[in-house]
Amino acid sequence: MEFFIGNPFSTPVGQLIEHATSSSLLSEDWGLNMDICDIVNETDEGPKDAVRAIKKRILGNRNFKEVMLTLSVLEACVKNCGHKFHIYVSTRDFVENVLVQTILPKNNAPMVLQDRVLSMIQAWSDAFRSSPDLTGVVTVYEDLRRKGVEFPVTELNGCSPIHTPNRTIESASPVTARTESHSVTSSQPQNTETPITLSPQQMKTLKTELEVVRNNISVMSDMMSQMEPASLGPSDTELLQQLYSMTKDMQGRMVELIPRLSDEKLIEQLLCANDDVNTTFAQYHRLEANSNTNLIDLGTSNPSKAANGAHSTISQSAVTTLSNQMAGLSKLRFCLYF
Repeated sequence: MEFFIGNPFSTPVGQLIEHATSSSLLSEDWGLNMDICDIVNETDEGPKDAVRAIKKRILGNRNFKEVMLTLSVLEACVKNCGHKFHIYVSTRDFVENVLVQTILPKNNAPMVLQDRVLSMIQAWSDAFRSSPDLTGVVTVYEDLRRKGVEFPVTELNGCSPIHTPNRTIESASPVTARTESHSVTSSQPQNTETPITLSPQQMKTLKTELEVVRNNISVMSDMMSQMEPASLGPSDTELLQQLYSMTKDMQGRMVELIPRLSDEKLIEQLLCANDDVNTTFAQYHRLEANSNTNLIDLGTSNPSKAANGAHSTISQSAVTTLSNQMAGLSKLRFCLYF
């Protein structure tokens, strides 16, 4: 088939996807993922070429690290690209013959990969349900549920991470409604500064930071979904506390930026990210409340207490990701001051 349509990795976006999903990477390269999103959004062939490369990387690939990295690219594109890309990936053919195919029993996919694919299908089904031309994924999701497939427990009461509706922002009040009370409160003065428009480079930096935030809460959710309070080990609890603290700091800068923006689409993305953060923080606080040891005091935990194997696998991956993120945190700041 490639003889007739060419190598999917030979296109500009295909080359980037090949690099962004290489097993030689220690963790996701979110800057490269955002470059992929830019090409998808800015070129006519970008959506189709990106989907071809993603299919090529996933189907039949027994290197599950590459598959996981490819899913990160796919999620980034779904969250940051437009309707044309959504049409390609929400079809029954793509969802059933690419995503579901990957986690069939014969492929012996690890549980973390199975959960991620099922979570993506569930999230897309929720997000695209109201769009008639994007409901292929809804059909697959409902078919799987009828067959008894159990989906990971998620909280869908927050803002959908994709395909959010347009909304006119007339004041700072929507921001207040969507943030935790200690982040933005009604007693704080309204921001009266002139709205700002980000340059292309500032926009790219902001999108990169948004992906860092999303990755942090994804790691937190993955860890907490597999944990019981009584089984928390020192490494797990310390990592959760670090992720919480860093993400909380980034959320504060994000909330400060929102009322200064003039781009409504970008405001929507930030509001949505803030909702996702708050949903994850609520899960974190529930875990904290149910644990015998307060997560905020984890640094003094007994180091001899070992985390169980299921948790340590996630923790090792998360530690690598967190270390990379914290190393670059001083360079990644929301563009508040120009």
